[in-house]
Amino acid sequence: MDGLKFLSLSSGSSGNCYFLGNTDEGILIDAGISARKINKTLKEHGIDLGIIKGLCISHDHSDHIIAAGYIGERCGIPVYATRETIGGMNRNFRMPEKIYTSHRFIVKGAPFKIGNFEITAFDVMHDGSDNSGFVIRHGDICIAFATDIGSLTPEVKRLLKKADYIVLESNYDDNMLKTGRYPEFLKRRIAGNNGHLCNSDAAEFIAEAFEEGVSKAFLCHISAENNSPDIAFDCVCKSLAKRGFNEERFADVIPLARTKASPVFILK
Repeated sequence: MDGLKFLSLSSGSSGNCYFLGNTDEGILIDAGISARKINKTLKEHGIDLGIIKGLCISHDHSDHIIAAGYIGERCGIPVYATRETIGGMNRNFRMPEKIYTSHRFIVKGAPFKIGNFEITAFDVMHDGSDNSGFVIRHGDICIAFATDIGSLTPEVKRLLKKADYIVLESNYDDNMLKTGRYPEFLKRRIAGNNGHLCNSDAAEFIAEAFEEGVSKAFLCHISAENNSPDIAFDCVCKSLAKRGFNEERFADVIPLARTKASPVFILK
């Protein structure tokens, strides 16, 4: 069996979808882009949709679920989410294909298996119907996802620090959000505890996590309006430098693009 691959197909308010797997089996985390784009992007990276054993959904916002019904009902791929999330998905008019038979209800804190993946959902602060992060183990590799999260609770920090790799939101720069053109109600929503994570909070946590053994951090859901990959990256690097990390560790911080796929990363 070859190494475990991680691929971000898209990350941001225009759509979120991530692949984790090898040549034998894989899973998707979220499906907020079209099924056609998912299939096309996987093929471009040498990945067959037929190896996908399951789709895990973090929450019911449109940019995470648009293709979920199609993938579940038409492609026959089980969709794993909490009962509340499945209900919210089926009420969301932006998910055109509804889920009738492909759902697999999960409970936060209770591990479940998809092939050789062991997955545990955990609670995160966001404003969906129900909101999950995921700790995923495959062999000796552990990767944790917290893709939309307004604040880092002690429990979330504890879980993320146990992983080898983390995929963590670094959504906005404080000053850009405050001085930007968004209406005040939207600024309050983004900056609230159930909104999105700012660069400085993500950066401070990543520096702590690196001190405790996390190998790499992928920065996801970077805002087009209130952030940039370079600004998010620089913020983390400053936090790392303050804690005494040398510049070699900066390469272990990887911003993910909003609307195009990342390279395939081999997780070791």
